[in-house]
Amino acid sequence: MPTFLPAGAPSGAFSVLYRDKADRLQALLEIAKALKEERELDRLLQRIVSEAARVVDADRGTLFLVDLDSGALWSKIAQGIGGEIRIPKGTGIAGLVAETGQVVNLDDAYGDARFNPAVDRSTGYHTRTLLCVPMYNSRGDVVGVLQLLNKRDGVFDHDDEELLLALGGQAASAVENALLHDEITRLFEGFVQASVVAIEARDPTTAGHSERVAKLTLGIADALEIHGTARWSGLIFSSAQRMELRYAALLHDFGKVGVREDVLIKANKLYPMQLELVRMRFALAKKSLEVEHLRHCVALLRAGAAHERVADLDAEFASKIAEIDAVLAIAEAANHPTVLPAGSFEALQRGAALRFSVINGQTMPLLTAPEIELLSIPRGTLSAAERREVESHVSHTFRFLSQIPWSRGLRRVPEIAHGHHEQLNGSGYPQGLPATDIGVEARMMAVADIYDALTASDRPYKKAIPHTNALRILEDEAERGSLDLELVHLFRAGRVAERVMGDKFTDSRRISGVF
Repeated sequence: MPTFLPAGAPSGAFSVLYRDKADRLQALLEIAKALKEERELDRLLQRIVSEAARVVDADRGTLFLVDLDSGALWSKIAQGIGGEIRIPKGTGIAGLVAETGQVVNLDDAYGDARFNPAVDRSTGYHTRTLLCVPMYNSRGDVVGVLQLLNKRDGVFDHDDEELLLALGGQAASAVENALLHDEITRLFEGFVQASVVAIEARDPTTAGHSERVAKLTLGIADALEIHGTARWSGLIFSSAQRMELRYAALLHDFGKVGVREDVLIKANKLYPMQLELVRMRFALAKKSLEVEHLRHCVALLRAGAAHERVADLDAEFASKIAEIDAVLAIAEAANHPTVLPAGSFEALQRGAALRFSVINGQTMPLLTAPEIELLSIPRGTLSAAERREVESHVSHTFRFLSQIPWSRGLRRVPEIAHGHHEQLNGSGYPQGLPATDIGVEARMMAVADIYDALTASDRPYKKAIPHTNALRILEDEAERGSLDLELVHLFRAGRVAERVMGDKFTDSRRISGVF
């Protein structure tokens, strides 16, 4: 639209106006570029309002968004007013603009019956001039309203309307993108949380482990930024890197969905059905001995044998029954995830040597070779094959997470999660990586994972360990070259567990002198 100068204007006035308009258009282009790059909704809305006020030289402004469900207008950004403003569509100047899509430009706000002075009365502000424009999205729908108050020098003119409409269009597009980004983020967050629920549903005794590991890992990152270490000095994690680290920690055990549930929750060396089968076999052996003994006694009595001979048989029978009971007691004790007492292995071997009669004159041992092998597990409850199966969860995690089309900012989630069981001395799994190939994120997560596994509430296969004992174990592992010693020292010195867990730092973890 051409600009006409008033009669008698100075000869250089046109070039001044032209430069001013060009500068404002250039500012509009810069604003549009800045809005396109902003994804956080609250910061974006604040930026739109402040830039809109600047580009038209207004004293203050308000941005209203249309609630797609109710049609009402709401604003989280209203300069000079604390809290949100909510108004029905069609009410007041902003509601009218949202409903009609028409620009409203008032030279004298109080002189227009459509203006509602209630907000002025509540804030002590006095509105003189007002410019309110609709914000159209790419489909031509009004998705918001920009309202600017009190032009600093005169009244809002047609150029202000055009500039604000152009800015409103850019702002609507940016808001739409930010809302879509926020929706996608919330959708993905829901997917992650649902995945955590699915993981922990396999083993209810580990409920909360994933969330705690994520909090502890980020707590170590905080301490690292604040205090630093000799190796990791000056390290700063961006918001995107923190999100990447959090997702990796939340999903570090995702691969457990690929491990048999009975192996995951195995509380003792024998599965319940295996132990029941052993008990039934021992009971059958005792019953078989009893039948054989009674038959022998009856035969002797019918043959007129002395009662002393029968008494000797009774004593022999009682001795055999006692031996069977002793072997069963040792087997049941060995079934728990504890260190076997001296002589237990030999006693279990006697269970293999002791045989009893079954049908057709066949015999079988009280304990089979596979049962003895399981009961002889020196540490924990898992056999070598079962332990390999549980350890395979890390490979499953990497394979599952690699199927997700991560954004650029989250692309290392599978890699970080893949490394949380690697050890700096190369003895970790699944890849046995050397220290040089293990990143700081995986090192932090390893410390957090082990600490929580040690101190978490009692589980069927282990007792919770007090906080100081857990710290000692972490330091021992670091001294042996498994964990990053600097990060373990930072974990203790920075009081990461106490600070992160807060009220959840339970009595089982609390010790005298910690607080």
